Amino acid sequence: MSINVCNDRSMASITSLPSGVTGGSLVLISEQTASSSSTISFTSGIDSTYKEYILKFINVHPSTNEELLVNFRDGGSNFDATKTTTFFVAYHSEAGNEASLTYVTSQDLAQSTNGQVLSFQINNDNDECCSGTLHLFDPSNTTFVKHFIATTSGVQTTPMNRVDYVAGYCNTTAAIDGVQFSMSSGNIDSGTFKLYGVV
Repeated sequence: MSINVCNDRSMASITSLPSGVTGGSLVLISEQTASSSSTISFTSGIDSTYKEYILKFINVHPSTNEELLVNFRDGGSNFDATKTTTFFVAYHSEAGNEASLTYVTSQDLAQSTNGQVLSFQINNDNDECCSGTLHLFDPSNTTFVKHFIATTSGVQTTPMNRVDYVAGYCNTTAAIDGVQFSMSSGNIDSGTFKLYGVV
């Protein structure tokens, strides 16, 4: 299928997609607000309705300088799905004297049930926080492992901006039916967490 281009060789006057072209959209399933919360857990709404789920975490502020973690539930009552992951970071300090792009072996997991770090050493100054997005693919599939990717922007304690990149899989053929966020210690002082289904 082709899209007709206007006489001026631009697409500026095209106001809608042709009938054969579809575009994805996000459906908000649920939203939670942290307030000195030990965890934020999504225990419903992750099922076979959608092939992809997106979780957004916005202005997450820790009670102490800590890491934001995620873990997954695979049908039981605990958030302890076995995971293998990789983790790398790009950062730049406010002073402009330190910058790097590096793989961080201390933050990846190999067949572990521990929580996966999403954002590393988030500063708890009043004006600092982290925000990001996590994609979870086909969590109800009972044939394959469950892949996820996440990108987070946060303020580290130096202070500096960090962009943390995480990818991995839950090494189970059981359905993933829950996602939980927590801090490595202390509480999630504040923040908004949203669960979307991708149409």
